[in-house]
Order: sequence, then C-alpha cells, then structure tokens
Amino acid sequence: MDVYRKLKEKISLLFRPSAQFSIFTLVCIGLITGVLGILGFNYSLEATNTEPFCTSCHEMYAQPLQAVQTTAHYNNKTGVRPTCSDCHVPTAFIPKMIRKIEAANEVWGHLIGRIDTPEKYQAYLPEMKQREIDRMRANDSSGCRSCHDTARMVFELQSAKAQQYHGAMESQGKTCIDCHQGIAHTYSETKQH
Repeated sequence: MDVYRKLKEKISLLFRPSAQFSIFTLVCIGLITGVLGILGFNYSLEATNTEPFCTSCHEMYAQPLQAVQTTAHYNNKTGVRPTCSDCHVPTAFIPKMIRKIEAANEVWGHLIGRIDTPEKYQAYLPEMKQREIDRMRANDSSGCRSCHDTARMVFELQSAKAQQYHGAMESQGKTCIDCHQGIAHTYSETKQH
C-alpha cells in the first residue's frame, strides 16, 4: 500500500501549479515544443521520402534503382518520373505512418545485410516483389493512381486492348498491379499477367 501512495503522490505533482513558472510561460513552452516537434516530424517524413535517401543504401542503388532506370517510368517522352516514394509510400497520413513503420523492417534488413549482395538480393526478390504486389492490391494501387487517374483517361487514345481492360477494370474488381506487374522495375524473372 505504501508503494501505491508514493506513486499517487508523484503523479499528483504533474497536476500542481508550478512555483517557478507562470501558466503563460508553461503554455508558451508547450506550444513552442509542439510546433518544433511537428516541424521536425514532418521534416523527417519528407527527408525519408526522397530518392537520394531511398537509394543511399547500396543494395537499393545497385538493384531496384538500376532496374527502374531501364523502364518508361524513368526515361520517357513526357519527362514525368516518379520517385521511390511516389509508388511505395501512400500520401494519406495514416497509411503513410503504417508504411513508415513497415519500412523499419527494411532498415533492419539493411543493418543485418539481408540483401547486401546481388545473390542475396535475387534470392529475396520474389518475397519482396510479392509483398509489394499484395500491398498494392490491398490499397487499390494507390501509388499508381497518384499519377494515373482512370476517371481522366481518354480511352479513345488508347489501344483497343487497353480500352477493353481499363473499361472493365472496375466491373472485374481489378487494380493496376493486376495487369502492370513489372512495369516499373524490370527483372529477368518478372512476368506480366
């Protein structure tokens, strides 16, 4: 019972007025700390969404970046080029936070050398690829849709086959990744569906 009373006394200290600082000072300190915390948090989110950050690990530079450089998503006639985060990090806050937490596993993989050689990378590639495909299916290919809006597509400018597939996508419960696997990263074993 003595431990409980001591704990209660320590907690009650949090709710007593300060003898050294006015309420105004404490509120100002709280606001400044909050603003600096939010700015720092936002800065870290933005900094970890850049291509230089994503490819700062040699295994990300040596494998996926080089693979994407051979695709139309990297070099094309329009000059539009998505970065890693455009496809792999959602823009909405809660899904973005979930993805950032999941990315901690990728940082851990870097630290333990999970894919630090081309051989290890190739061995682990099917699992990484399937995880991304599953994630994209689950979020209705939100990464693709951040640039490609099917509601704004002019089907008449597409091939007959593309018109057929894009037109039937919703009625068949399909999403971008179902037909466009491997379009952003080309690997020797990548298979189109």
